[in-house]
Amino acid sequence: MIEWTAVQESASLTPGAVTLIEGASFCVCASSGDISPGGTDGVFFCDTRLVSRWQLLVDGEPVEPMTVVPAQPFAATFVGRARARPNRAETTLLVTRARYVGAGLREDIAVQNFAEEPAGIHVSLQVESDLADIFDVKASRVTDGGQRSVEVASDGLLVSSHLRDRARGVRISAMDARVSPGGFSFEVVVQPRETWRATVLAQPLINGQELPPRFPPDRPIECARPVRRQHAWDSATPVAYMQNADLKNTLRRSRTDLGALRIFDARHPGRTSVAAGAPWFMTLFGRDSLITSLMALSLDQSLGRGTLQMLADLQGEHVEPLTEEEPGKIIHELRHSGLGLGGGTAPGAARASAYFGSVDATPLFVILLGELRRWGLPDEIFEQLLPHADRALQWMEKFGDMDGDGFIEYRRKTDRGLANQGWKDSSDGINFADGTLAQAPIALAEVQGYAYAAYLSRAHIAKDMGDGGTVERYTERADSLKRAFNEAFWLPHQGWYAVGLDHDKKPIDALASNMGHCLFTGIADPDKAAAVAEHLMSPEMFTGWGVRTLSSSMRAYNPMSYHNGSVWPHDNALMAAGLMRYGFVEHAQRIAMGLFDAAEAFSGRLPELFCGFDRAEYSRPVSYPTACSPQAWASATPVFLLRVLMRFDPCMPCRKIWLAPAFPQGLGQVSIDRLSLGASQVSVRASGDQIDVSGLPPGIELIREPQPPVSAGRVVGGHQ
Repeated sequence: MIEWTAVQESASLTPGAVTLIEGASFCVCASSGDISPGGTDGVFFCDTRLVSRWQLLVDGEPVEPMTVVPAQPFAATFVGRARARPNRAETTLLVTRARYVGAGLREDIAVQNFAEEPAGIHVSLQVESDLADIFDVKASRVTDGGQRSVEVASDGLLVSSHLRDRARGVRISAMDARVSPGGFSFEVVVQPRETWRATVLAQPLINGQELPPRFPPDRPIECARPVRRQHAWDSATPVAYMQNADLKNTLRRSRTDLGALRIFDARHPGRTSVAAGAPWFMTLFGRDSLITSLMALSLDQSLGRGTLQMLADLQGEHVEPLTEEEPGKIIHELRHSGLGLGGGTAPGAARASAYFGSVDATPLFVILLGELRRWGLPDEIFEQLLPHADRALQWMEKFGDMDGDGFIEYRRKTDRGLANQGWKDSSDGINFADGTLAQAPIALAEVQGYAYAAYLSRAHIAKDMGDGGTVERYTERADSLKRAFNEAFWLPHQGWYAVGLDHDKKPIDALASNMGHCLFTGIADPDKAAAVAEHLMSPEMFTGWGVRTLSSSMRAYNPMSYHNGSVWPHDNALMAAGLMRYGFVEHAQRIAMGLFDAAEAFSGRLPELFCGFDRAEYSRPVSYPTACSPQAWASATPVFLLRVLMRFDPCMPCRKIWLAPAFPQGLGQVSIDRLSLGASQVSVRASGDQIDVSGLPPGIELIREPQPPVSAGRVVGGHQ
């Protein structure tokens, strides 16, 4: 049985680890390129570690690492040197390892001899495959796979396992090598000023059959499918030009990482979604994939379309306590039961490995559908997805509201499920001001906001369709929820919203970032927004890099924790959008610029989270050891923040676009080309109060002012 564990239980990666990703494949290794046994390094495909040792030796000695040259998210070259030859003070042998990840691994090894005489060398590659489940790897509980078999053939090794009733396997091969159970060896003479080369492949086995390599050795790398996909992504998605070079680099990195995190549906080649993050979450997630798609709408709407289509195929049909499936519910996470899924994809047929323990993915499904319609979602796709949105709404009202009080709560169905089922899903992530852990059922503040936005999204869809009865029903539902929320969750003596209500309907009174999402969705009353904004930007919450998940004045605060004082980029991006929505422009700008500065410190790539130390205490943001990087909603954060600062919000059904940039000082001029709106591509130039837009679809009105800040019914901009 598959386990569902919170991410903070992961083991730490090796310091300086290099991560390569492509679809459902990824590789984690040292800067030398070596994969050492006993830790979290490895080559993974569909939640199975194909390679647990991959160590290159020249004359019995490790190669000394010199540098890593990244090429694509799925490729890098590791450059090193062998030890000095006999009777030489310095080495004359350069060793390079060009590695490509995609449904396995290809590595091109080259040894170049700079000496004036031939070099006789022994090259060996020590290889092992434990075929361990990813959950065991990340929890540091891998045991010796006693049921593995290792076969030695003339061209390689075949490792297979039937552990836990799952057939898994990998074939590792190399031409012209001596093969042993421990790997490969080559006796080589490298002529002066020449180079010796060898290629090694690791290919997963599905039901005893090898998957075709994504990077076959007999074809140029440029012809490989991952390369073609990345080039197509780069040429089709919008390009941002700006005076701020650091931000330009960050946006470029975000675009590249989101392209690499895409996953594809083998049954429907046109569907594309996004995995949650590397290394441990290279699969479809409900909450993560939905929020990432929502934040990346200005970059690519196909992520949102594919995410909704994949999740619709997996939508709950029955009541099943072990997986927490319920009719209409959207999954939390899809996991691959061994190597049963082909091509690094997430096909909808794999229902047995879907887990539904998420309270917020279901309303987020409806929200994303409403947003995509405003961006010009084709009618035929919209009509296919609308029944699934209605089933999601039925789940919210029947199963999500456990006790009929109008709020959506969660409580796991068995002891195998996640104890906390909002985005702060660590076991200690929901606590009172005095540090006491809240007991389920729990109604989270941000989830009520998502439900409110979902009801209004459905009302607006009905309005476009001329369905007055549905408009009235969901508008009334939203209004009722908003009134009840502001009465039950507001803490007047503290001046902030409770994190949630516990099993006794007692307000969970910690000062936390959750309430920022209530500004994002618009459920917060306008007369309470100013107090929320000031608390979010107080020294107890705002570090200078971003807003903490939990105030430093709370008993459970720990800046090195996962959810109790750390800084999450996506959390801050949603807060910034909410602050902008309610008219707190300078607050939103401070968060955006803090995160842009943090991204610069992380070489342009925001991690999943970082520690919540104050900027005055440390001049650089402090890394969180087990943070995913790249991670989907962190990668989407800079893209979304730029949209928030541009105050760009389209409504194709109402034939209007709002655009009123509120750039902070230092951002400079911004130009965006190839921005998709329906079937059209738009170019935007903005500098100060100067705006130029070209390529608008016929009949679309450009409104050069911000939307009304707190009108009901809009997730990002606030406009009905």
